[in-house]
Amino acid sequence: MNSVLRCITGGAILAVALIFGRDACGQVDDSAIRFVDVTDSSGLLFKHQDGSDGNRYLVELMGAGVCSFDADGDGLVDVFMLNGYELSRGGKRKPDDRQSCQLFRNRGSFKFADCTMQSGVWVEGYALGITAGDFNHDGFNDLYVSTYGFNVLLVNNGDGTFADVAKEAGVQGEGEFGAGVTFLDVNNDGNLDLFVGNYVEFDFDRHFELAPKAFPYSPGPKDYPPSRDRLFLNRGDGSFDDVSKSSGIADSAGPSMGVVAADFDDDGDIDIFVACDGAANLLYQNDGTGKFTEEAIFVGVAFDMRGNANGGMGVDAADINGDGLIDLFVTDYSDQFPELFLNGQPAGVFEDAARRLQVGLEVYLHVNWGIGLIDFDLDGDVDAFVCNGHLLENAKEIEPNTSYGVANTILENEKGRLFRTVTKQAGEALGLAESSRGAAFDDFDNDGDIDAVVLNCDSMNQVLENQQTRSNNWIGFRLIGTKANRSAVGAKVVVRSGGKDKTLWKLNGRGYQSFYGERLHTGLGPSADRTDEQRGNVVDEVIVYWPGNPEPTIVKGLAVNKFHEIVEPHSR
Repeated sequence: MNSVLRCITGGAILAVALIFGRDACGQVDDSAIRFVDVTDSSGLLFKHQDGSDGNRYLVELMGAGVCSFDADGDGLVDVFMLNGYELSRGGKRKPDDRQSCQLFRNRGSFKFADCTMQSGVWVEGYALGITAGDFNHDGFNDLYVSTYGFNVLLVNNGDGTFADVAKEAGVQGEGEFGAGVTFLDVNNDGNLDLFVGNYVEFDFDRHFELAPKAFPYSPGPKDYPPSRDRLFLNRGDGSFDDVSKSSGIADSAGPSMGVVAADFDDDGDIDIFVACDGAANLLYQNDGTGKFTEEAIFVGVAFDMRGNANGGMGVDAADINGDGLIDLFVTDYSDQFPELFLNGQPAGVFEDAARRLQVGLEVYLHVNWGIGLIDFDLDGDVDAFVCNGHLLENAKEIEPNTSYGVANTILENEKGRLFRTVTKQAGEALGLAESSRGAAFDDFDNDGDIDAVVLNCDSMNQVLENQQTRSNNWIGFRLIGTKANRSAVGAKVVVRSGGKDKTLWKLNGRGYQSFYGERLHTGLGPSADRTDEQRGNVVDEVIVYWPGNPEPTIVKGLAVNKFHEIVEPHSR
């Protein structure tokens, strides 16, 4: 499908493009963002299997997430790729199907090795969502995987191996249809708790009953009751209590997909946002004790600006417009604008500014999944990487303005005023047309800019090296909590440099049922932006606000173009 046809079909989109003097799809001629496909040379070679056999089960259409994390504490970011398998009726894995999730160890210089077999990371269920965090305070990141089936808690043994302790820890679940998951400390006691998003109560018999009537589509989330999410409280001894009911989490239900945990109302405790598919989004607000109230409709994030419940897929959070408040970017279904919820005054009240900031110019016609709000060009504001692709292989026959395989999208942030589409300028690698799902964004080669790994549904993955063309400065942080949870989930960092503040948050969850960004990172722009007195090789001040700790940590004179480890100065 040519680009002119796509844009002319959406008259409103074309009108906006003409007003701002762009080409018909909102592209611009210049951009510093560049990506190169290094999949083959990296050794990170993975083929996702959705298990499709022609029945179009809802489970098979979901794809899966990706996790980037440092598995062994060597300072190199590793990658865990989730996988499905061929489903028999009833959801059982076929006996001869040994398709597995895969763990790739980073060996440096953008080289990875498949360490799946020796690591013991076998996941029995149909894997869907993932997160990472050090829930047992031993200095090593553990993994939690949601599945269609029983979920998996892979405890990191610290010797390169993992063991599934989900059943013993009490977080295996009851065989739900899993979605996004996140570690978070809901009561600031220093222990990482666990939020598990669930999708719908899928049933194979109901699928076959509805399939003939649903043609040409397949039975979707509105054809099944939504599942309730779960919250597990960490006891501190390696086990968890299911507090879904007593915490208020079970009071609401929606077809959950992507999740992210952050302090959205800036009151010192961590909240949970859930993107819902074809229903109102959910925002569980924390009262500070681990009790939650679902407040999405009251704070403006349940629906888009027109009051519609969109097909929410993935979500990421960052300060988009530089006001020091955390905002939300939610990806949606075809013929729907993404939801760009800007945080306002008071903190925790949002406005959908997607149309005003023009994030829909290229992605409106397509189904969108993974999302990363990342400063790819190191100029000090976060750009957006959006994963695209339809659920159905014959999508073009029933929705002629899109396709099953669609190139992913790069949106460059213009100082919080608008996003401009720079996909074509970002390199030939962005021309790959697949049906992408989850993605992870991290500095895999430790060169100071953020790269990407993309999971493509029922196809090979893609590894993208960032080769941005600006000589901008940057700074990064690895936070270690002592009184706070060791992973420092929920921490806020303010970087003061050249008279400007940049605010970062230590998130968990993120994207489409994925996890990334264990190390915080921001661009600082060129040294020339600073006055003569301020110009140099250090930032002025870094302030870390630890969760549950009223005393911030202030560090002065940190060198730019380096990752720094900051440890909370309080013993557990």
